Amino acid sequence: MSRDRGPRRLRRLDRRALIAASVTALSLTASGCVVVHGEKEILPSATRAEAAKALQQFTTAYNKADKAYDNSLYADHVTGALSDIDGARLKAGKALSPEGNRAHVPLKLSDAKITIPKKAGWPRWFVADTAANKGAGARWVFVFTRDGLEEPWEAAYLTLMAPKDVPKFKTDKDGWAEAVPADSAGPAVPPGDLSKDYATYLKDGGDVFADGPHTSRWRADRAKAAKRPGLVSQFIDEPLTSGDYAPLALRTADGGVLVFFTTRYYEKRTAYAGTSVPSPGKAVEALTEGEIKQSLTLEFISNEAALDPKGAGKVDIIGRIQGLTSAKGE
Repeated sequence: MSRDRGPRRLRRLDRRALIAASVTALSLTASGCVVVHGEKEILPSATRAEAAKALQQFTTAYNKADKAYDNSLYADHVTGALSDIDGARLKAGKALSPEGNRAHVPLKLSDAKITIPKKAGWPRWFVADTAANKGAGARWVFVFTRDGLEEPWEAAYLTLMAPKDVPKFKTDKDGWAEAVPADSAGPAVPPGDLSKDYATYLKDGGDVFADGPHTSRWRADRAKAAKRPGLVSQFIDEPLTSGDYAPLALRTADGGVLVFFTTRYYEKRTAYAGTSVPSPGKAVEALTEGEIKQSLTLEFISNEAALDPKGAGKVDIIGRIQGLTSAKGE
């Protein structure tokens, strides 16, 4: 069921192959005096002005798309988990309100704190931690990525965090952060394993993750939902780790790592014999293929942010945003 690379991702890769054939150097100064060959040099992923502009362009495009319920108005500014989650929301909104979003309130981001890691190769990426006029005082923490010099910056992850939960990052004397490889053995769990380990935990439990609303309490909520009057629910979790869903990690000031990663899960609701599945609501029906009779299978994309401690210790999931992306009735 995995679909880690969609058509947009493949088109970007095709363009990168063409660009790579002709682009062999990147000028780092306006005068062109400093030239870096290849993709092995460790460099800041973006300039601070570039990052601020990407955030502003995203916000403008997001507001246009939200007002019109038209994903095409900002499809070039999102990718990965955020693209899946918000794209489905806009699709459902358009189906229910073709004239647009009558409840639209423009998103306003402020107090942006930009953290840019130094790294080699692609993708380049940075984190934007912002205040917003939505989200009950939570910080909106974005991860922007791009796959090549000719590609736009796109928001791949968005997690809402309590202000106290946003960690301080390790930076060098120039203010650049440290990207942590997916296979790093320093944290309690290698960042590249978190998606798989989280999917396993949600099914079987264990002691990898600290208790909290996105771990022990979510498992308890699922257990309650598994058997309701006239209805049985089953859950299947899958890791997503490649392409636009690859985990991204930054070193924190205490030596740990903040990791952004993605999972997918399915919830199948099956009605008892002689009954039917209750209506899930018009927004869900707008994303549903087939006729809902005996069962309804819901597909969700979920992106998480986790504090992965240095050495031994439990991983703390400090933020999670999920969204229904499709459904099938039978």
